[in-house]
Amino acid sequence: MNHIEIKNENKSYHLAGLFTLALRLVVGWIYFSAFWRRLFLANKLDPETAGYIGEKFNHFLPNALGIKPIIEYLVTNPESLWWAMASFTIVEGIVGLLLILGLFTRLMSIGVFSLAMGILLGSGWIGTTCLDEWQIGVLGIAAGFTIFFTGSSKYSLDYWLTNKYSTIKNRKWYVLLGSGVLPLAQNSLNKIVLIGSIGILSLTLFTNQYFHGGVWGTLHNKSIKPKIEIANATLSNNQLSFEVYRVEGVDVYGSFLIGIRLDDENGNPILNLNGNDLAKFPATNIKNNYVAKVKPGEHSLIIPLGAKATLLINEAPLAKLPNGSYKITLTDISGAQWKSKLLKNN
Repeated sequence: MNHIEIKNENKSYHLAGLFTLALRLVVGWIYFSAFWRRLFLANKLDPETAGYIGEKFNHFLPNALGIKPIIEYLVTNPESLWWAMASFTIVEGIVGLLLILGLFTRLMSIGVFSLAMGILLGSGWIGTTCLDEWQIGVLGIAAGFTIFFTGSSKYSLDYWLTNKYSTIKNRKWYVLLGSGVLPLAQNSLNKIVLIGSIGILSLTLFTNQYFHGGVWGTLHNKSIKPKIEIANATLSNNQLSFEVYRVEGVDVYGSFLIGIRLDDENGNPILNLNGNDLAKFPATNIKNNYVAKVKPGEHSLIIPLGAKATLLINEAPLAKLPNGSYKITLTDISGAQWKSKLLKNN
């Protein structure tokens, strides 16, 4: 490569880094602002306060893609969850700040790509009015990929470093982690960009369809209406026991359960707890699995998104029930109902 070609290549990378300045600054702020909000505007790393980021992470669990076992492990181990949330927050802060400053731009773009991938797989299904988390995820992945190739230019610390220490721009490690001309032939670069771009587009279309049915078929949004799954229902002596798991609905507030009814196989009511009864539901009779907890509220039993718990109801009349088939009906304040059958055989 002659001197003119080298000069033109340097100019091309300089302009590319310059043209993506706004993208670098905005993406950097998106990630740094998460750190800023959680530590300075509100203490969202305190497990004892409302808005704890660990509970938000718990909301991701029901419909996460591929990383559900990791999320479930963390939300069942509160200490590990806290360390993971603290580490994640610090990484977001470092990645965001250094991207804004343009220091080790390419390394930070890999951080953006990775963080955005985590957001996409964990919470790409969440969004009440728009496909909020999915959009943040796929755009973050595309932005990280783009900024890796452009690096940063004039308005960055990478630029200042290469001007102050001119030899550094010839170091391969610095070019791969910071900014400058990538040590790749044009043909190789063309192929990598094309394959990477097609891969990101494919991931975008796949997750759009998987989470929302946004490519073909019927659109669906799992963040609009609450949905509760009932499992492991048993009747033994004077105790009714069953597991509730909130898997859909708005993530910023719970499902408000105002009714639990037990009927026999002919539809005759045996037990009927209303909102006032559930507001006084004994906390000792709620066995929560995760950090997002089912708990009694002022007028109902509150079930946050992602919460799973076993409810124990002790009533003397239950001990006199004959063996047979029974049905549990849960009623939400919205009018939604969920039903499950169980057998008593003891």
